[in-house]
Amino acid sequence: MRKIKKVLVANRGEIALRIIRACRELGIESVAVYSDVDRLSLHVLSADYAFSLGAAPSVESYLNIEKIVEVALQAKVDAIHPGYGFLAENADFARAVEDAGIIFIGPSARTIELMGSKIASRQIMERVGVPVVPGTIDPISSIEEARKVAAKIGYPVLIKASAGGGGKGMRKVADEAELESAFRTASSEAQASFGDSTVYIEKYIENPRHIEVQIIGDTYGNVIHLFERECSIQRRHQKVIEEAPSPSINDTQRKALFEAAVKAALAVDYYNAGTVEFIFDKEGNFYFLEMNTRLQVEHPVTEFVTGVDIVKEQILISEGARLRRDLKNVSCWGHAIEFRLYAEDPKRNFAPTPGKISYLQWPNGGFVRIDEGVYEGWEVPIYYDPLIAKMIVWGRDRKEAIDRSLRALFDTRIEGITTTLDLFRAILRDQDFIEGNFDVSYLDKRLNDLIKDEAQELLPVLASAILESYREKLTVQDNDMWKKVARLESVGGCV
Repeated sequence: MRKIKKVLVANRGEIALRIIRACRELGIESVAVYSDVDRLSLHVLSADYAFSLGAAPSVESYLNIEKIVEVALQAKVDAIHPGYGFLAENADFARAVEDAGIIFIGPSARTIELMGSKIASRQIMERVGVPVVPGTIDPISSIEEARKVAAKIGYPVLIKASAGGGGKGMRKVADEAELESAFRTASSEAQASFGDSTVYIEKYIENPRHIEVQIIGDTYGNVIHLFERECSIQRRHQKVIEEAPSPSINDTQRKALFEAAVKAALAVDYYNAGTVEFIFDKEGNFYFLEMNTRLQVEHPVTEFVTGVDIVKEQILISEGARLRRDLKNVSCWGHAIEFRLYAEDPKRNFAPTPGKISYLQWPNGGFVRIDEGVYEGWEVPIYYDPLIAKMIVWGRDRKEAIDRSLRALFDTRIEGITTTLDLFRAILRDQDFIEGNFDVSYLDKRLNDLIKDEAQELLPVLASAILESYREKLTVQDNDMWKKVARLESVGGCV
């Protein structure tokens, strides 16, 4: 056991603030790091100490391993928590932290390395009997080899970067005519994005559902699962809405899924928090997709339905504690949904919308959690991921969770920048979402209709706001105008 008294959070935004809050509840001091544009950010203002990393670009600040370790030594911290993104799944960073005599709150560098390679992880999963998508378990070295493999698997196929993520270095190939161009493009993109041009080929599963399992392990060989999360509502291979439990699988599938996830974690001696991701085909078969060796963006969904504080468990395990005995008896109670609030414009293919937040109002009422990284007057920078906050809502069942979520979304106001709020309001009123009839292609197919429907729904709301502004300007003598306002309201308030 090694007691952690001070933690450096090697991240920014809402996840940095989330970790700082967990540290405070455990009586642990927190150290924030920041770039020039984040000097007055919420995580900096909330931490016990804060240190500058330099210029805004990530390579000069949040991705600068040497600088972060230097600050950690200067601040005399016991541990570093990487959050997610940036250096969270960088084995070199984990190794550098450990070499400096500092605890890395996460799995071992070796595990990060193994699971960071999609080829290596496929090989391991196949060896221990975890289902993988039909395809190669070795790199594809030439276009000639790619043709042979694709013909054997059968089109359509996916060419995927071994070190990839977020859809980078990934290309769908419908037939042989597209193969050569896709192979070269995927390899080139993989090299540019990850410094590794290695690709492999697997069968393309048409419109799957994306379901993942939260696991936690200690350093004594104990691993448990904390149930599943449905993550099929995505844009450009990035999740935007997650929920637990999944509305699309039955208890028999769950049991098999949980067994596969735990088996996957044990196969790589996994400890700390992690997530094993799977895809389900139309027939209900599931296949290993990847293992995220870090805290997930959507971890609060699991926290809401289990009552387990995953960040606190990460810290305790990093101190050398065994998994708490009561964690093995945790149940999944109720239903939770998370919405990733991005500074993006869905009408412009989710283009980032940096700028100043001129007005901010979060929802009131029970069973709603806001993990925010911004405040009113804050300037959302262009340099980083546009996620500004997460809204997580709990209900006794999925219907109640949806109803509460819709209320909470309409109670939220973010002005000065365009966000994904309106899109989420439209999704929650969509019958396919309500009935659970969706897969990873949902937004690709429905986006235009959802945006159009939301605009129509908001007309009465906008009209009401305009009328309210008129009322504020009118005087008692404006009797004629009041009558006109009343008539407008009687026909639906369309002005």
